[in-house]
Formats: sequence, structure tokens, C-alpha cells
Amino acid sequence: MTSTKRVVVIGGGMAGARLARQLTAAAGTPAAALAGAPAGVEAASAPALTVTLIGEEQHPPYNRVLLAEVLAGRYSPEVIALPEPGDAVRRLSGVRVVRIDRSARRVLCDDGQDVPYDALVLATGANPVLPPLRGLFTDGRGDLPDGVHPFRTMEDCQALAAAVRPGTPAVVIGGGLLGVSAARALAGRGAQVVLAHQGEHLMERHLDTDAAALLAEHLEALGIEVHTECRVRGVETRLREPAAGQSPGSTATRAVQAVELADGFRLDAELVVLACGVRPRTGLARAAGLDVGRGIRVDDTLRTSDPDIFAIGDCAEHNGTVYGLAGAAQEQADVLSGVLTERPADPADAAPGAAPYTGTRALTRLTLASQTAGPVPVTDPVTGRSLPFDLAAFGETTPRPGDDVVRLSDATRTFYRKVVVRGDRLVGGILLGDLGTVGALARTWEGDEPLPAAPLLHLLTTDGGF
Repeated sequence: MTSTKRVVVIGGGMAGARLARQLTAAAGTPAAALAGAPAGVEAASAPALTVTLIGEEQHPPYNRVLLAEVLAGRYSPEVIALPEPGDAVRRLSGVRVVRIDRSARRVLCDDGQDVPYDALVLATGANPVLPPLRGLFTDGRGDLPDGVHPFRTMEDCQALAAAVRPGTPAVVIGGGLLGVSAARALAGRGAQVVLAHQGEHLMERHLDTDAAALLAEHLEALGIEVHTECRVRGVETRLREPAAGQSPGSTATRAVQAVELADGFRLDAELVVLACGVRPRTGLARAAGLDVGRGIRVDDTLRTSDPDIFAIGDCAEHNGTVYGLAGAAQEQADVLSGVLTERPADPADAAPGAAPYTGTRALTRLTLASQTAGPVPVTDPVTGRSLPFDLAAFGETTPRPGDDVVRLSDATRTFYRKVVVRGDRLVGGILLGDLGTVGALARTWEGDEPLPAAPLLHLLTTDGGF
């Protein structure tokens, strides 16, 4: 037996990387010890825990929220890189875990490595949903046609950036947060973008109809053609012969050439982005016999049905909720760091009230800077100044009977603010336009604080926190 706790984290994304960083900071683990101390090292010099981080991506950890900024060309991949966990973490990059042996407390990897653990953390994230479109896959093959891309990883982002050219006809399928971000980014690189969304209005999980209409107007000002209540039925492909210089054994590949809508209308497309949502990656947990619903079910200590296995991030389901948000992943990592080290995580990094985990009050934020794309920038009708366009949404945006609703709107400046108040508490809001910083209003909601004794209209003015 060893007095050192061996923590293995499966998943090198935002949640897994933050946890690894928090664990080594909290435990003060020396780097040399984690590299495998030689026999004969005194017990007193052994670390309190060792951390192994196993990730399928070759890229260092990065902020997935900012992938659209990389695609738009505003940031380089290096800019969105997260702080490295450091030498105190044993990193296995480009490695996939294929099985969890719970009885032996080991994980088996696709490269043959066999990694033992005392505590195992599943931070496996989520996979993009690939819709059942006619022509997307051929019989017996699971690869996507050339030109069709999900938008979830740095590899997806770089493949899109390499393929897009000014004037490229592109179709983005899905008008949620991810689809809107991808459409804006492609338009920023000069593509001719059509955004096809099956729902009644854009971003229906976050916006009401009025806010969504203003968002659609803004996207159209950037040169994006927006279609809602628009169902895609299939994709059309053509055979592309091997390029000159490819190996003699190369075969023809399929390349997308159009998207077919349910009403029979056909959209030319050299690029298609699938932004149809994500699904928690639970296959590894399910195969190991863990309790799985929509995600891997965890309690308030992020522990699964196996007391030695935990889950955080996009793959975790807490009290029936799969958050799928960066803020929730980070907060869960902070809480679990305290659980595994039996003390709070670094107060400088940990979210308030780090343990136990009781859920996350997270705000969705999107910046659609007009100067990055589009022939028609959004301008102030009085000053002629180009206006930034920010979006923030949080909490319950549909009021219940008895709630107070305050709304301000100025269509000429694509300005919209709405808050829902229940008693003396702010329970939700939708904010579009030149917001600057979300400020005091969001802090009031995130902290579940009583509202100040002031007219409700004050919440939506500049003095109210913007």
C-alpha cells in the first residue's frame, strides 16, 4: 500500500485541466515526485497525491468558449490557451481511455497503457450531435463528407479556417449559441453564410421572440441570411477525385455541394457546419456500470454511484441538470478539488461557496463585434459611431404569474433589455446591445441578493450596473 492518493482525470478540456491545476496547487505536490520517485525515497518526501491527466486531443488545454474567435481570425490558438497544469501533472495527450476496470481500479488506454487510480474523475465532456440527414453518411461508413464539419474542438476550428475563402457558400445548421457564433465567424472571413434553424426563433433556450428578432437583424446586417422554422432534410454530395500528387492508391472522396431543405429548396454549399447541440459523453461510464441518465449522475460531492469515481463538466448530471456551461465546469472542478484534498481549493481561484456543490447560476455571454465582418456595420443613428453588439442572458426569462417584468427596447440601435423580478429577487434577464460589462445586475443575480429599494426601471439604466 502507498500513502499517496493516485488521482486520474479522464478528459483534458476546461474541466479536467482546471481540476488538475487546483489539485496540485492545493496539495503542493513536487514535480519530481510525480515523474515517478525511485525506490528508496523516504516516505516523508512522497506527495500527498499524484495527478495523471489523460486527454484525447493533442492540443494543450484551451478555452472552448472562444473557438469562434479563433475561427473569425480575431485570436490565434495561443491566445485562448489555458494555463498549463505544470510539470506536477503527468499528462497523456492523444490517448483515449477504452475501459474502466472498477474492481482493479485501473483504466485501460488505446495505446496499451494501464493506469491505476485511487480516485478517478470523468471529465469526458460532450460530443456534437450529428443529425440524421439524408446523404450525411454512406452505407458502412461513418466519416463525414468533405466540407461538412462539427464545431466543437480546436481541430474542427482549424479545419474550417483552412477551408473557408472569401465568397465560399456556407450553411450553418442550427441557430443556438454555437450556430450563431459559427455563422458570425464564417461571415467574418468573407463567406456567404446561410443560417438555417428549425426553431421558431434564434437561441430559443436563451432569448424571447423580441430579442431574437433583434439578433436576427444584426446577423443580417453582417451579411448572414437567416432562416427560422427551417428544417434541413439532407445534404447532396459529389465524388471528388484524388488531387494530383496523392498516393496512387488514393480513392475518390465525397464532397458536399448543397443542402436540401424539407420544402425541397436547395442551398448551394461548399461548407456545412453542424451546430445541432451536444450530447454528454457517457459511454465509458455506462460500460463500467455507473448510474447514467442524460449525463453521469453525481451527488453534491460530484461522486458517482461508485464512491471512488467522480464526474465534472459537460458529462455530469447533478440533480437532473446537465449544465453544458464553462462556468459550471469550472465551479465543479473547484468543489471537487476541495473534496479530493479534503480542504477548500485555493480561495483565489475557487468559486464562492465551493463545497458542497449545489448547482451553478451561470450567465451566457456572446459578443458579436460588428467590425469583424459584414458589409453593413451597426451604427448609432445619431453619432454614426459603430456600435458593438453584446448579448447576455441568465436565469428564468419567462415570467410566472405575479412576477414583475421591466423591458426597454430601441430597435434603431439594436438595444434590448428585459429583467424578471420575483418579490425582491432578480430571477432572470435578457440584454442585447452595447452592454460594456454586465456589472452589478449580473452580480446581483449570481449572488441571489435582494434588490435595492429603487424603481425597477433603474435596473436597466447605465447607473444600474452597465
